[in-house]
Amino acid sequence: MDERLVSSEADSHESVFEQSLRPRNLNQYIGQEKVKDNLRIFIDAAKMREEALDHVLLYGPPGLGKTTLAAIVANEMGVEIRTTSGPAIERPGDLAAILTALEPGDVLFIDEIHRLHRSIEEVLYPAMEDFCLDIVIGKGPSARSVRLDLPPFTLVGATTRVGLLTAPLRDRFGVLSRLEYYNQGDLSDIVMRTSDLFEITIEKSAAFEIARRSRGTPRIANRLLKRVRDFAQVLGNSCISEEIAKDALERLQVDRLGLDDVDHKLLLAMIEKFRGGPVGIDTISATIGEESHTIEDVYEPYLLQIGFIQRTPRGRVITPLVYEHFQMEVPKYD
Repeated sequence: MDERLVSSEADSHESVFEQSLRPRNLNQYIGQEKVKDNLRIFIDAAKMREEALDHVLLYGPPGLGKTTLAAIVANEMGVEIRTTSGPAIERPGDLAAILTALEPGDVLFIDEIHRLHRSIEEVLYPAMEDFCLDIVIGKGPSARSVRLDLPPFTLVGATTRVGLLTAPLRDRFGVLSRLEYYNQGDLSDIVMRTSDLFEITIEKSAAFEIARRSRGTPRIANRLLKRVRDFAQVLGNSCISEEIAKDALERLQVDRLGLDDVDHKLLLAMIEKFRGGPVGIDTISATIGEESHTIEDVYEPYLLQIGFIQRTPRGRVITPLVYEHFQMEVPKYD
């Protein structure tokens, strides 16, 4: 699969760019008001009691700011943050090394926590619940278990697939927060903030134009702003106007709803070759030359979210909204 401009997944060379944009505290963080308000209360209460914050689970689609919120939690609590991911912890010993290096109150952030191995989860349970670590020394009949005390810490887990978390692990989180897609107003504010940080001159109408094509995702909004800035510098006077933003995004094949050429290819194939459906996922896969799991995991979620596709027992079906978007008449088949 080619790298897509409107993908909500971070690519390898974006990490430095994103690090420079991340807000440091809750006041700087734009959007997700319910999550922010609750976190602010929990953090203030923990600081008043001089305790570690309860374990926090952040879940929702990629690109919405889960990693940023984890860093903000540590910063607001005035402690250090240790960052790792589920796939990076291969053995129980890896987790034990991380846990024993924590200082009292520290935040341990585990991204993609749903990908932790079950044997590692078993080590994590007593660490989260009782702040202790059970280690088996030796093998066979001479093996013995040793319990090590850990300093109180806060585990912040992030996942895009909360349904894959085991019930015992999920139940050990005291704070569960779902991050929702952003509205265009908040995304426009994020684009303006990013512009200020990088000293880019941009009109509010241009920021709103970028925001509405960003699929409700800050990561995509910032990525589109970077590309539009290039067009403004070469074709304009370094100021991003609404006209330049529209022209640049059309050149980048990102339409007014944030659909790109791959989305168009999928939707038009269903219309032109299968009368809008129903059609099976494997048939769509063979038609457009993409893996079926890529279609399900990458392309379909946004199309489902905006109501362009419906899943039925007989297959995928195009909705009338698609014909309206492409300015086509809804066909009447016999």
